[in-house]
Amino acid sequence: MHTLHLATACLINPERQLLVVRKRGSPFWMLPGGKIDAGESALQALQRELQEELQWQAPMDRLQPLAHFENRAANEADTRVQAQVFYARLAHTPTVQIAAEIEAMDWLALDGPHPATLAPLLHEQVLPALQQMAD
Repeated sequence: MHTLHLATACLINPERQLLVVRKRGSPFWMLPGGKIDAGESALQALQRELQEELQWQAPMDRLQPLAHFENRAANEADTRVQAQVFYARLAHTPTVQIAAEIEAMDWLALDGPHPATLAPLLHEQVLPALQQMAD
């Protein structure tokens, strides 16, 4: 089994909505972010990925560690992801533009309802952790 090391961001707007993206050719909604390259910290990788995927300079000083999660990969067979997940409560909904391999984006209400096509990491671990924080 192959393991991918990722850095991802939970970007939460004032309406308690989470930014999710869907890669080209995939049915799964997931967090923005991506693979950590050799020599990069998780935050450096996240900053690079947010710029590549969303054409957005994230306020890195606002990103806080949420957790380190491991789960099966949504788009790759026989692969697991180990994700360093960060979160930021944003003062306003940012203007972002999808780019690179991203085909679509949406703002997902934290309290639901949620589509059946959420990536396993997001559905099984990240959303429950974010909902616990809100309680």
